[in-house]
Amino acid sequence: MSDPFRLPTKPEGVIPSLIERFNSGKVEAMMDLYAPEAVFIAKDGRTITDRTEIAAQFQRDISLGLPLKANVRHVFVSGDTAQIVVDWSIDGKGPDGEDVHLGGSASDIVRRGADGFWRYIIDNNQGTAVRQPA
Repeated sequence: MSDPFRLPTKPEGVIPSLIERFNSGKVEAMMDLYAPEAVFIAKDGRTITDRTEIAAQFQRDISLGLPLKANVRHVFVSGDTAQIVVDWSIDGKGPDGEDVHLGGSASDIVRRGADGFWRYIIDNNQGTAVRQPA
């Protein structure tokens, strides 16, 4: 069976691919968009390098059953590296009926691999937000 999710061939394709993968509810599809050495910056400012822990972060948000929405503000490219500045949100009623309001302005770094596809190397979904000490 072929993978229904295509990896982006341009940095501008990263966020549409992220939205599609997140909204599919498939954590493994999300992880394919991340380079093996990728880091995820947690809300509290911790740098997460363990892929299992990164996947758990995604699973937590995906399990809310709400769609990810995003608006790309800027894509800055230098060779095989790009910075993407994006406003994102996850809003609605969670599985417990409570209101959910997650979001921020991300400052992410992606890189084109030897295979020509762009993947996250740094996912900083809170951008420059002030974080609590780890």
